[in-house]
Amino acid sequence: MRFRSAIELPRLYMLLCRVSAVSQTLARWGRRSHRGDGLLHRAVSFSSGRYYSVSSGEGNTQPAEAGFAQGQYRDTVLLPRTAFPMKLTGQKLLDRELQIQQECGFADLYSWQRERKAKKEFCLHDGPPYANGDPHVGHALNKILKDIRNRFEMLRGRQVHYIPGWDCHGLPIELKALGELGTSGLSPLQIRQKAREFAEGAIARQKAAFQRWGVMADWDQCYYTYEGAYEAAQLKVFQDMHSKELIYQDYKPVFWSPSSRTALAEAELEYNPEHVSRAIYATFPLVTLPPKIASEAADVSSVSVLVWTTQPWTIPANQAVCYMPNAQYSVVKRTDNSQLLLVATERTASMAALLGTELESVGTFTGSQLEGGICKHPTIPDKEVPLLPANHVTMAKGTGLVHTAPAHGMEDYSVASQFNLSVECMVDEDGKFTELAGPELQNLSVMREGTEKVICMLKECGALVKEEQCVHSYPYDWRTKQPVVIRPSKQWFINTASLKDKAKDALQKVRVLPESARGSLLAMLDRRTYWCISRQRSWGVPIPVFYHRETGEALINKHTVSHIATLFKEKGSDCWWELPIETLLPAEVLKKSKAGPVTDYIRGEDVLDIWFDSGASWAAVLEEEMDGDSEEPESRLSWLPASLRKPLVTESDSRADAYLEGKDQIGGWFQSSLLTSVAVRNKAPYKSLMVHGFAISEKGEKMSKSLGNVVDPDTVINGGKDSSMPAYGADVLRWWVAESNIFSEVQIGPSVLNSARDSVNKLRNTLKFLLGNVHGFDPRVQAVDAKEMHYIDQYMLHLLREYSIKVTDAYSEFDAGRVIRILQAFISRDLSSFYFSIIKDRLYCDPEDSLGRRSCQTVLEEVLDGLTRSIAPILPHLAEEVYVHAPGHDKEETLFRSGWIKSSSVWRRPGLEEAVEGACAIRDSFLSSIPGKNAAKYDLTVAIEPGLLFELMESLQEEPTSTSSQLAELMMAARVNLSSQLPRDLPPDALLKHGSFLINLEGGVIREDSAYSIAVVPTSAARCPRCRRYTSQSADCMCPRCQTVVSQAH
Repeated sequence: MRFRSAIELPRLYMLLCRVSAVSQTLARWGRRSHRGDGLLHRAVSFSSGRYYSVSSGEGNTQPAEAGFAQGQYRDTVLLPRTAFPMKLTGQKLLDRELQIQQECGFADLYSWQRERKAKKEFCLHDGPPYANGDPHVGHALNKILKDIRNRFEMLRGRQVHYIPGWDCHGLPIELKALGELGTSGLSPLQIRQKAREFAEGAIARQKAAFQRWGVMADWDQCYYTYEGAYEAAQLKVFQDMHSKELIYQDYKPVFWSPSSRTALAEAELEYNPEHVSRAIYATFPLVTLPPKIASEAADVSSVSVLVWTTQPWTIPANQAVCYMPNAQYSVVKRTDNSQLLLVATERTASMAALLGTELESVGTFTGSQLEGGICKHPTIPDKEVPLLPANHVTMAKGTGLVHTAPAHGMEDYSVASQFNLSVECMVDEDGKFTELAGPELQNLSVMREGTEKVICMLKECGALVKEEQCVHSYPYDWRTKQPVVIRPSKQWFINTASLKDKAKDALQKVRVLPESARGSLLAMLDRRTYWCISRQRSWGVPIPVFYHRETGEALINKHTVSHIATLFKEKGSDCWWELPIETLLPAEVLKKSKAGPVTDYIRGEDVLDIWFDSGASWAAVLEEEMDGDSEEPESRLSWLPASLRKPLVTESDSRADAYLEGKDQIGGWFQSSLLTSVAVRNKAPYKSLMVHGFAISEKGEKMSKSLGNVVDPDTVINGGKDSSMPAYGADVLRWWVAESNIFSEVQIGPSVLNSARDSVNKLRNTLKFLLGNVHGFDPRVQAVDAKEMHYIDQYMLHLLREYSIKVTDAYSEFDAGRVIRILQAFISRDLSSFYFSIIKDRLYCDPEDSLGRRSCQTVLEEVLDGLTRSIAPILPHLAEEVYVHAPGHDKEETLFRSGWIKSSSVWRRPGLEEAVEGACAIRDSFLSSIPGKNAAKYDLTVAIEPGLLFELMESLQEEPTSTSSQLAELMMAARVNLSSQLPRDLPPDALLKHGSFLINLEGGVIREDSAYSIAVVPTSAARCPRCRRYTSQSADCMCPRCQTVVSQAH
């Protein structure tokens, strides 16, 4: 400490007391807080801006060694040394990734972490991809997102529960497996065998790809919806729901695919927004006026009801015309032909424009006054249909009067149920009219020539008023891409209406990311009044029902279903066709069922909807045991090895921590899983849902083979046939996934992948610099205690701790994109532009074993370790490759078996931030005024009024003047003079800057505004030929520091 006057001493004493009090307070807060932020707020804030303006070049993570040790001194400078390659390309990159997977035990990692002890478990339940094709970028997006979270959770000490699965049944597999053969002449067992073989091939290809991408799992122990144990668990869910009368058989309209010849559920539909229908306006003559209109109107005896429909083929099945009870309706006269039409009053103007004529109002009535009216069917002689009230009538389009065919519409069917109307089906399984439609229509396809014929019939009887092309959204079969129809058939249904409120309540307790997806989930639930779960195919789980030969009555109860489930578990569901009915329905089961002899029954032929298959996966994979299950607790998972069999039970809560799938699962797996779980267990199967977007081309187009914009993940990794698609490797593919805004559509293509590759290479460059500068350093024996470090080194540890907290929070939020942004900001701002540029002189030119250099290396090793662990969930191959070269661990140890970032709360020292940031803020105030923003050629004089700010700067430089103090290092200047006032004899070329700092202590309880002045003068010193700093007496002579180092080295 320099001599101070007696007047200054009391002032100094008071300031030191303040620092001590603040330090003690901060220390107490630090002990109460496990984080570097939150309750522990910044104790001192400056009025100056950020301090990162000094830069050695954006992204320059390897200071230019060429500036050091030219000529005879080169061997005395400690430049970076490492065998870690800056860049790997082509086959070398691919070979290195596979080598890392092999040597670092990627295949065994999942089993290892399942067997270790852990206080907490993290369960991410895998939504099963469909086993009907090769792996695509949608798979990559989904599986890598899951793996990033799983690896993060495993690194931070949790036991990860993740069992990959495949959805193996269904029509697409059946169609692809059979190809040109079709199903003609093949038995169900022959069809099933071919479908199973096809699914197994697709699974093998997908599984190999997932492993190549580095996805962590035990790939020998997955779940498959075609395995007997899985099917048995599924049937127990079915039985439980049936016993609660949530599953029932009924004859009602369903979505029917003529191209697939099977019923479909809502989740199996795709809506084509550009479908074109032949919409018509047709008249139904009123033969009996509504009583309330007849008594009030004058001459409306020849009124016709005008209806609009986009499906003319349904007109022959019409049973009623519906109106809105509270709306206004008018009888209008066409001025061109005097025809009287009944339409909704608010649709009159639109109808006049459409018909090209004026419509004169004759009378206006409320909808309720239409009650009792009866119309003549336009195409079926002697058939009359009533006017009926209905809530589904809208005024958005059409005439406000709705043609109602109960066999071909869900709302129409509701009207039929309420008013006991006939639900006759005139359409067969191929989508053709049956004989019930009459000889003119029989065998015509309803969507093609059948529509044309119905329109002709309407013309002939004078009922067609107008035909127009209507482009609208229409449901298509998601497998065959052909339009569907609605037709009634006898099917098995789940009564989702009775589950809807419970499902909504359960969903309120689920965290949804993004939150905006919750509205879509709720809307999808509202749209689904029932769920058709039966399919008329062979490749699926048979519905365990028997029918009486004479009456057709279904035999299904807990005894029959439990017996079938046991058989499926032992033999697989093929036994439904393989075994005699006497085995499927034995005497003891018939007796318990109080049924007749087995000869009275035949087995059912329908299979379950594949959404019910996958929707029951929580029961097969997550559940310990279900209510009333007599099996041993782990027997349901007996198909897994002992180490993986441990079911997910956390405080009696067998919900998964997360389900993570694409947005198409909002109406699919998310919903089917929710409905089945709520039905059986009164709770959702998941605690959180994450919904991601789809992968699309760089131009924002949906990927399509016809457009030639499909990106194959195998080509991304291994390279394509031409140079436009080089071999990027798995880590670049993973970086693309992590970096993308996954809550919207995710673009992929050459420019996106090139950018990802460049980002990974820049990261490699930083890691190479860190590895090179810890060469020969063993942190286990050479690390410097934090209290003995230079302030800038301690401060860097503080920044590293803040970085680790932010990264951990981002991973916890499923936000890998934020992880990358935090990573890149930390490297560019805190490391490259700040810390690396400041410490390179000490790192390269100080004695190898000096405290200052070891202090710096200790920090670099911590930074290397923290960076490597923070990128490991995203870039596991690169992380393990770095770890092989990194010091401080046994050679056989791998990163993923050694835990998460090891930051310490000790790194946040009270007063540390203020000292370093204060010095950097002073530096910022003059740097912009000197050439190149480089202070290396200048001497600085910093004058600060006595006070707390002066004491902070004095902690960095005790001497009045220095070329080697911590303050001089931070200022990156030739020399720094620290005083309470500027000298009077400054040279005329001195650059002067003035400013002040407002220091707030303890939330503003103590405030101190400290003024400072800076004088910047070109240095008179010469450039040292070894360290290149301007600290030598002459150009041919080393500076004192370098002279000492070189002499000691020799």
